[in-house]
Amino acid sequence: MQTRHIADVPVSAIGLGGMPMSIEGRPDRARSIATIHAALDAGVTLIDTADAYHLHADEVGHNEELIAEALRTWQGDASSVLVATKGGHLRPGDGSWTVNGRPEYLKKAAQESARRLGVEAIGLYQFHRPDPDVPYEESVGALVELLDAGTIRLAGVSNANPEQIRLAQDVLGGRLASVQNQYSPAFRSSQAELDLCAELGIAFLPWSPLGGIGKAGGLGDAFEPFAHVAQAYGVSPQQVALAWELAQADVVVPIPGASRPASIQDSVLAADLELSREDLERLSATA
Repeated sequence: MQTRHIADVPVSAIGLGGMPMSIEGRPDRARSIATIHAALDAGVTLIDTADAYHLHADEVGHNEELIAEALRTWQGDASSVLVATKGGHLRPGDGSWTVNGRPEYLKKAAQESARRLGVEAIGLYQFHRPDPDVPYEESVGALVELLDAGTIRLAGVSNANPEQIRLAQDVLGGRLASVQNQYSPAFRSSQAELDLCAELGIAFLPWSPLGGIGKAGGLGDAFEPFAHVAQAYGVSPQQVALAWELAQADVVVPIPGASRPASIQDSVLAADLELSREDLERLSATA
């Protein structure tokens, strides 16, 4: 597995997104554990989660607990795995999503995430989504306090625009480790954020890099050039999409979600897929 970096921490070039294992349509616990183990066996050393990845109101942190169990029961060395979680986005249990960026809430949420993950310090903690009712610098200020207290080792932001990224970097005193935004063949409006991260040397973690839950399987049908390139290389369109994203900048670390071992086993192969310049230009031109 090729590696990249989040701050000074080496991670696999392809991570695992845990969300599909805990929300609507989720598999049973055994298959989820098997999926995480398959990712780890394939060399994945970055797993992305959030306290809001759950279905019912009384199971906050469902995905965090699932990942903690998988790491405990894995036969390999789990100390090499960076678990990234997020706080500030909530699911009341009625299918909706809400936000809470108050510093006191974020600090408490991080402590609860650390407890569920079974760690003294969270590897990477990210402010999940801006709260329009709370000044952004105040929310990010909570990350500063968490870093200084040793509750988290690295700090990041998610769903941020360029102005917010620069502000976060300033508030954190240059310690912004990651930006997690949506980016895929179907969603390219975060190109400016990706380019800024490349300029600043901040890891960019595309979420839904294959188009999102329920759409990843049809990527080749929706974007024919990806299917044509995949056929030429004898790989899946999904591998081509991830390889194309990796080629955007060396700070990019896609985190495709998975709920079956076969899905993540296919995705990790993208780390070693080198596309030609002509292919990359063709794919980038795809509307």
